[in-house]
Amino acid sequence: MDLRKIKTLIDLVQQSGISELEITEGEERVRISRHAAPGTYAPAPMPASTFVLPPDTAGSSPAVALGPTEPTGHTLKSPMVGTFYRCPSPGTPSFVEVGQTVTKGQTLCIIEAMKLLNEIESDAAGVVKAILVENGQPVEYGQPLFIIE
Repeated sequence: MDLRKIKTLIDLVQQSGISELEITEGEERVRISRHAAPGTYAPAPMPASTFVLPPDTAGSSPAVALGPTEPTGHTLKSPMVGTFYRCPSPGTPSFVEVGQTVTKGQTLCIIEAMKLLNEIESDAAGVVKAILVENGQPVEYGQPLFIIE
């Protein structure tokens, strides 16, 4: 769904007085809600992206959610900028899969930064509910990588 359609939907919600609007086109889903926490901005990689717009002068900015909602639980965030890898080398199994139980200190992925491979360890024990980044995708500092419940 392009940004012009989303902007039009946001304007519709602001002008109409409805509190929430959800539209699905194929595999894409957009949910616009008027009652979001002010100043919240929580990007996540595709396919589950959530964006909450900052409040306007009237204080009635809608929230826009793209894709399915994320699972709840502990979020492991990237400690650095780099390239995310799920496995130690091409052709080998991933460190973890969704649904797998992990322990604190267990290696979950590698982030390559400046030609150095940095093993990222779990800071919580539990079950991996979601892997939020695709293999080989660039990541930013503080970007959510895993949801552990």
